[in-house]
Amino acid sequence: MFLRRILIFLFLLPLLSAVRAQRYDSIRASLITCSPGQEVYALYGHTALRLQNFTRGQDLVFNYGVFSFSQPHFVWRFVRGQCDYMVVPIPWKYFTREYEERGSSITAQVLNLTPSEAARLYACMLEDCRPENRQYRYNFLYNNCTTKVRDAIERCVEGRVVYPDSIPLYTYRQMLRQYTAAHPWAQEGNDILLGSAVDTALSARAAMFAPEYMLRYAAGAFIYADNNDKRPLVMDTEILLQKRPQAVAPEFPLSPVQAMLVLLSFSLLVLLLERWLNRQFWLWDAVLLLGQGTAGLLLLFMLLFSEHPAVDSNWQIWVLNPIALIALPRVVKAAYKRQKTLWHAVFSVPGCHKNSEN
Repeated sequence: MFLRRILIFLFLLPLLSAVRAQRYDSIRASLITCSPGQEVYALYGHTALRLQNFTRGQDLVFNYGVFSFSQPHFVWRFVRGQCDYMVVPIPWKYFTREYEERGSSITAQVLNLTPSEAARLYACMLEDCRPENRQYRYNFLYNNCTTKVRDAIERCVEGRVVYPDSIPLYTYRQMLRQYTAAHPWAQEGNDILLGSAVDTALSARAAMFAPEYMLRYAAGAFIYADNNDKRPLVMDTEILLQKRPQAVAPEFPLSPVQAMLVLLSFSLLVLLLERWLNRQFWLWDAVLLLGQGTAGLLLLFMLLFSEHPAVDSNWQIWVLNPIALIALPRVVKAAYKRQKTLWHAVFSVPGCHKNSEN
């Protein structure tokens, strides 16, 4: 009886291996890259992972870029950089519909995974989508939808992924400006809020926070297996949805530079009128101090209380700071009386009367 079971097992072993291989081979994994859109939240593009299980008839996109407005205190948490994003499986046809409507392209890079690696990646994604695992603390530069997909692929590969070093490296700020070139006010917002930490040269791995850069690095990457075999990470690349040209609607009639020139010109005009009329326009002083102080209050809040990346190294706080709000009542009062204060002396604001107050 025992010998009979051994013979049956040996006979069925090739069949079982074939069934297992067939199950593995039915899974195809693709790195999905969506091109940037025109909305502020879509300026940098998007990355997702497509898994097609042909045996089960499933075609799912595992999307790490999902968040819910119904989360408690969402706006307050967003300002403080405490957003919890989650990964959810989305049917392919519903995923593509959004990007087709906004005119973005979708590029699929079919990953060159072994059957066991593809099966492991599929199981890993299902595990990540469990209610207790699906949420993660989102960070725009260090832990976003692109880096999460990259890390998942690396975690399931039998070996290690080596990326090319021939792609030019930039700083975070230079990379962000590449995507906001047609949106000057979004670019100005980044430059004001982000500090010196975004001005250091990046490593290749750090540059993969941007979806299109991840696409370029994946295209030249190789998998070095544990047995020292080498194979390209990407087996095939296909553009599944072609980008439609869209006109960029102006965010504001003036660019930031033009707006600052208008402000400067008006300030010089006020200065000349003050000299000519020998008086001070306290209302304009109040507007300038209020603007400076409000901007400084925002920078101070981000510096002290926000978890957003690189805002804690923003040394513009020395120029734009909330001290102006403290000085505002005294400066306005002195200007109304045609007097000067210590604030005027420090900032070299010309006065119109010889009297001064400290």
